[in-house]
Amino acid sequence: MAASVRAPAPAADGAACREFLDALSAFARLHAVKMYRVSVPLPEAVPVLPCLDHEAKLHEGIPPHAAAYIEDIDGGGLHEVVCVPSRRRIEVDVVSTAGEHTEASHARLVERLRRRFPGRRIVIHGSSWLRGDRRVVRACRARVPLREILTGRDFPGLYRAVDELRVISSVMEKQSRVASWSVRTVTGPLLALGGFLSYQVLDLLIGRIGSTAVQGLQYLIVGLLGAVFLYLGLKAVHLTEVSGRIWKRSAEYQSILRDRERLASAEPARLREQLAGAVTRRAEETAGVRR
Repeated sequence: MAASVRAPAPAADGAACREFLDALSAFARLHAVKMYRVSVPLPEAVPVLPCLDHEAKLHEGIPPHAAAYIEDIDGGGLHEVVCVPSRRRIEVDVVSTAGEHTEASHARLVERLRRRFPGRRIVIHGSSWLRGDRRVVRACRARVPLREILTGRDFPGLYRAVDELRVISSVMEKQSRVASWSVRTVTGPLLALGGFLSYQVLDLLIGRIGSTAVQGLQYLIVGLLGAVFLYLGLKAVHLTEVSGRIWKRSAEYQSILRDRERLASAEPARLREQLAGAVTRRAEETAGVRR
């Protein structure tokens, strides 16, 4: 009987993700980590937040993983890389860091990942027109660049920018509701009216162009009306998707800022403790020498 293959346990997933993040430190600076159903011990100075994109998925069949925002030490480009241990896969998301790195920096990152992790598959996640990736990126970068979220020190200004993103997402969501309800309200009556008029008017042309041509025109008119309303309905759904993704991006940014602000406020206290400890040790050493 062939041995069954089981997915790694959560502890094994966490260890694999930690090994991956440690390997990244050889050529990149770790700025923030997003975790999905995995626990990874990290240095205290790194902001940690849940992976909102996958927590909000319609289905739950997403394997545990850890995603990291990293900065290329050589070129300064920002990248998002994802470690999926159970599938032995490393993903590079170019959408979340669009505009924050060059093509050369991206190519260098992919090459380094392939050299350091030869047993894992490298997957590049590009932008999707259907999901509105470019619109999300433009809306977010117009308010605040990702680099400022990860490295900026003007926390009040950054919080204001994130709040503006939330307002934009709320307005988009409300507009999508208006469009959706408008389409639902008028689609049925207008389709019925268009079908009735097309059949009544075009029937007068049967003697000139024939019944087959008239029937084809009737089907074409009703089909075009249906296609127009379907397009408007899909645009409303698309706007809802975009607004939700902008809201998730703003929530992610806010979580990073809160963690960074907490770490920044704790830094002076930690330095004071270290300094006090050093002074105490020095005093004890001096007292010992005198004795």
